[in-house]
Amino acid sequence: MDLSLSTRTVGDRTVVEVGGEIDVYTAPKLREQLVELVNDGNYHLVVDMEGVDFLDSTGLGVLVGGLKRVRAHEGSLRLVCNQERILKIFRITGLTKVFPIHNSVDEAVAATD
Repeated sequence: MDLSLSTRTVGDRTVVEVGGEIDVYTAPKLREQLVELVNDGNYHLVVDMEGVDFLDSTGLGVLVGGLKRVRAHEGSLRLVCNQERILKIFRITGLTKVFPIHNSVDEAVAATD
C-alpha cells in the first residue's frame, strides 16, 4: 500500500491528512512534507492519522523528527488518532508522553499549546 498526503489550513494550524502505511518505504515522503511545511513557516501542525493502516519505527522516527523541527520554532505537532492498533504503538514506545494525541481534528485544532 502507498501513502497519501494532503494538507489544509484550519485557523492557525496546518493539518496534514495521512492515509495508508507509514513504513520504511513511505516515511521519506512524510518527512519531506513535514520539512517543507516547517521551511515554509508552518510551525503548528496537526497530523491526522485516521487513515493510517500501518505505522513502523521509521514512521515514528519521522514524527519525532517533525516534532523537533516545529519545537525549534516554538511550534507544536499534535496527532489525531483513535485507532487502537496505532495508539498501542505510541503507548508501548512511551510516545504518548511526547505527543499530544487527540480524537479529532477539531479537538486538536482547539487545543492550546
